[in-house]
Amino acid sequence: MNGSIAANTALLQAMLPLPAEQLETAIFPPYVYLAAVSGLLGQGSTVLGAQDVCEYGPGAYTGEIAAAMLADLGCRYVLVGHSERRALFGDTDVRVAKKFIAAQAAGLQPVLCVGESLQERETGLAESVIARQIRTVIDRVGVHALKQAVLAYEPVWAIGTGKTASPEQAQAMHAFIRSSIAQHDREVAAGLRVVYGGSVKASNATELFAMPDIDGGLIGGAALVAAEFTAICQAAVAA
Repeated sequence: MNGSIAANTALLQAMLPLPAEQLETAIFPPYVYLAAVSGLLGQGSTVLGAQDVCEYGPGAYTGEIAAAMLADLGCRYVLVGHSERRALFGDTDVRVAKKFIAAQAAGLQPVLCVGESLQERETGLAESVIARQIRTVIDRVGVHALKQAVLAYEPVWAIGTGKTASPEQAQAMHAFIRSSIAQHDREVAAGLRVVYGGSVKASNATELFAMPDIDGGLIGGAALVAAEFTAICQAAVAA
């Protein structure tokens, strides 16, 4: 929940155009700025995404945003199951799965966010939590739906806790995610983009993107600084 019309304009003018070859970039502004940011992106290579979506279609759901509305605004992607939505706003695995379905029904590619808390990691439950979050979606739509989706791993325990996830720890979980999906379909697992959302910065991007199962980043605070985000993109191109 960041930004303003003036701040968004200044940020995008400072960072655009981003490297287009061998790199796909998407911007996920708050709902109220989607149309304005779409205009600023123009016909460039950077595409538009939304931070969340309602699991229901248009109707009497005051305050919610339907997937069809996001598609109408030109969104290509939408986040579902972001750690803050799960922790602060009560998005259960089942609700996230319903949002995933709603997004794809409207032609959007969901970015399915999964991750474990500090307590879950310290008690040895990390892999089972991640597997459950993914399985809840696969059980409802089938593994082939992941061909039109992106997975994002967010180690909640390493965001704002003072603890740091090493590139090796991130790679280990990405490899686990891919192997879990391979149990359903090896081809889908091999082609799936699994991106990392654990406080990616210019200072650690090169090491993270060098890992074989990390296909990109879901960037938070660093995306609010043009030079920082641009450097992360350059690290991705070089990886």
